[in-house]
Amino acid sequence: MPLPSRVADLAAFDLLLSVAQLGSVGAAARTHHISQPSASARIRGLESRLGVALLQRSARGSQLTREGALVAEWARTAVDAAAALEAGITSLRVARDSLLPVAASLTIAEYLLPRWLATLHSTAPAVSVSLTTGNSDEVAAAVLSGAAQLGFIESPEVPRGLQSRTVARDTLTVIVVGRHPWARRRSGITPMELATASLVSREEGSGTRRYLEHALSRQAGLTLAPPVLQLSSTTAIKAAVLEGVAPAVLSSLVVASEIAAGALHPVPVIDLDLNRTLRLVCPQGRPLTGPAQDLATIATRLADSETVPRPGVGARPGQGDGQ
Repeated sequence: MPLPSRVADLAAFDLLLSVAQLGSVGAAARTHHISQPSASARIRGLESRLGVALLQRSARGSQLTREGALVAEWARTAVDAAAALEAGITSLRVARDSLLPVAASLTIAEYLLPRWLATLHSTAPAVSVSLTTGNSDEVAAAVLSGAAQLGFIESPEVPRGLQSRTVARDTLTVIVVGRHPWARRRSGITPMELATASLVSREEGSGTRRYLEHALSRQAGLTLAPPVLQLSSTTAIKAAVLEGVAPAVLSSLVVASEIAAGALHPVPVIDLDLNRTLRLVCPQGRPLTGPAQDLATIATRLADSETVPRPGVGARPGQGDGQ
């Protein structure tokens, strides 16, 4: 029920207790970080609401009247209870803010998130991050269920119930070993050749696979052929490609070092834009707070510096970035 109007302002009662302890309105005002006129006005307002004189003022200071002493004694219980309530709420917030559950797709978790988490740790060392990795569908499910406060996905669409913001961009790259016929195709392959090839692929639900399927369908009206081998690890996919099993399509983040070393070869795809957006997701209509908001700010602020150089894969020379 609503508090009675005469006792709803606990701050005024707390000020009265300080006057009783310190012996003057001026000293109480300094303790409460307000001016003496403001403190005097607050006490007079309390006296007016209660209908009794609470202070006896003199040149030597202020003393509580008999009625004032009684009111102060009764008020002490309420003020102490309010302080206990504040301490309890603070402890809940500290417990909540000390652990941050995060979910991230494999590529983001391995190649981007470590830098973001290092920056978060430098600004909030008391925060402990609990990281769950999976494909983009699993990340979205974790955020929707409340198992993670925020997530990072690679898929082209944002599931219902989530809101998103861009944190980075990269390019999907077709990779083969040097002895594969595509490695000698300087002009690149067609979307039809890519769609009908048997690839080594991520599992259904992965953002990489979904984005490739989406790009082929939207831009070329093609359906991706079933994979010759389906793996849930990008490391395993690269190993299969290196063994000559089949080509694969992976993030440029994942294959940059192997391409630089000459172990894998990027294959351009004519007239197919494979540039994509990497996103942060969180529950719709539920604003991020505390460390979750701090991490979101860090990831968003570093978005430009995290944009991966595009080697021209997925577009003809001179074609724009898309997206």
